[in-house]
Amino acid sequence: MNKYFQTLVICSLVTVSFIADAGKVVVRKSSEPFDAFAVRDQVQQDHQWQEMLRMQQQIQILQALPIGCLPIAVPYRYFNCSGRAYRPYSYQDQEVFIQIDSPEQSK
Repeated sequence: MNKYFQTLVICSLVTVSFIADAGKVVVRKSSEPFDAFAVRDQVQQDHQWQEMLRMQQQIQILQALPIGCLPIAVPYRYFNCSGRAYRPYSYQDQEVFIQIDSPEQSK
């Protein structure tokens, strides 16, 4: 094979690998109804859902504290549960507990 043909083959393979990573491609007939705004809204909702899941993984929220938690009032009201700290928070007329960085560690 000559150098030109080898270069052409390599460039073609690189181009195909980039195209394969482009994502999902949907082909439709022009006669089929298509609502681009509905697709945009669905993609946005999916993104918001993924962000909410990501944020939920970062924040630990308990509806009830584990047994043996110690209430601490200084510098503010929180509970120490085996080295983890939780602050009470009122949500929809219920008290839940959100994990926080321990104020003792931040001194």
